[in-house]
Amino acid sequence: MPPRPPIRRTRRGDFTFHLSERERSILRSLPNELRELLGTDDPGLRRLFPPAYPEDPARQAEYEHLVRDDLLAEHVEAVEVMAATIDAERLTRDQLESWLGALNDLRLVLGTRLDVTEDMYETGMPMDDPRAQAFAVYQYLTWLQEMTVDSLADEP
Repeated sequence: MPPRPPIRRTRRGDFTFHLSERERSILRSLPNELRELLGTDDPGLRRLFPPAYPEDPARQAEYEHLVRDDLLAEHVEAVEVMAATIDAERLTRDQLESWLGALNDLRLVLGTRLDVTEDMYETGMPMDDPRAQAFAVYQYLTWLQEMTVDSLADEP
């Protein structure tokens, strides 16, 4: 019998959220770390705010002026919901969708910092690599994101 998924839709339409204390402990620090980065020009954020017009600096500046604040607000809101519900055992659909956004953002930033490639999915990372622990967190976030997508797609 396969292991029980950590996130399951209930008959009421909300979601049970079963994570171990160890998993929650790992996840607890991540929203604060991302929140601190979001207001900066950290290069790890480049995938959260990709350029729309990389070859046209004037159009890119106009684009950023028009959308950056809205994009930033969406990222902050998702991470705030994740932080506020990290110990919850039930989540609403809206909360779980915010989790999905926050997990995606965390993965993108961590993946950018680790310079994750497709090959790394197959070969992994040697345990003696100084980035191995961060890569393990990246893999866990990838799995949790997949479980979240599956749960949201599951019709009652």
